[in-house]
Amino acid sequence: MPDRRSILLTLATAAFTFASRADAVGAPERIPLWPGQPPGGGGPQGPIARDDSGAVSNVATPLLEVFVPENPTGVAVLVAGGGGYTRIGIVKEALPAALWLTAQGITAFVLTYRLPREGWHDGPLVPIQDGQRAMRLIRANAERFRVDPNRIGVMGFSAGGHLCGMVAARSDYRSYTPVDAVDDLSARPDFAALLYPVVSLGPPYDRTTTRRSLVGETPTLEMSEMWSLQTYIKAGCPTIFLVQADDDQVISPEHSRVLDEACREVRVPVEYHRFAVGGHGFGIGQSDAPVALWPRLCRLWLTSISVMR
Repeated sequence: MPDRRSILLTLATAAFTFASRADAVGAPERIPLWPGQPPGGGGPQGPIARDDSGAVSNVATPLLEVFVPENPTGVAVLVAGGGGYTRIGIVKEALPAALWLTAQGITAFVLTYRLPREGWHDGPLVPIQDGQRAMRLIRANAERFRVDPNRIGVMGFSAGGHLCGMVAARSDYRSYTPVDAVDDLSARPDFAALLYPVVSLGPPYDRTTTRRSLVGETPTLEMSEMWSLQTYIKAGCPTIFLVQADDDQVISPEHSRVLDEACREVRVPVEYHRFAVGGHGFGIGQSDAPVALWPRLCRLWLTSISVMR
């Protein structure tokens, strides 16, 4: 077992590496998702809030932060951190993923999305509204950011995995009334990488903050199914890369199994990687555990589906 000194040294090295990569990429451009008030109205007042982990809440103005690699390959990925739809794991999940993506030559768009329990009139719809709008904005700005509009994917963690999965599976669903010409563009991602995602909101997998945030404490079975990802998996859905640790004590590994089975039943291509150890919230995998291999596996998967060349 490593001693305290070696652990601190490892953390310091990781922090230095993270800062160095961030400096190399440069300060991200910020793009508001909506030209005015987001759909439906309502929402919180005041500035965005950050907790000690760097997770954000009180999101009054949803936005994209754009991380452009030095040598873009034309591939882009929308990144969504988790947090049970009560906060968004920006520092622990989304930003490390964005920096890893840029190191592969992939332009990363980190999404700060609205949270359904912060007073928005459209309630549980607001994250998917923001996810769909983000995909359309990326396509609208494809030429400016040197992105191929046919090689745009999503990457989500935990509740962010639920959000990205819903954007992928329900891309033809009009979650809001179009506000400008951007909304004429497709919201469909070309691929989806989902890390320890929330999938089902129904029993026996309904002991999640995501379920409480989206459908409340005592939802009907119909409401739970309406917000369960596997309900919408059908032929033609984007190919999925799925990662899960069997010892996850926050989101049951059964969520990923349910999604894997739903994809295979309708022949949606899915690559499912199970790790014995990893827990929940391992993010990009800054550790010596086998789960830290998933970014390498994801890179190989992107090559296998002809996204990376």
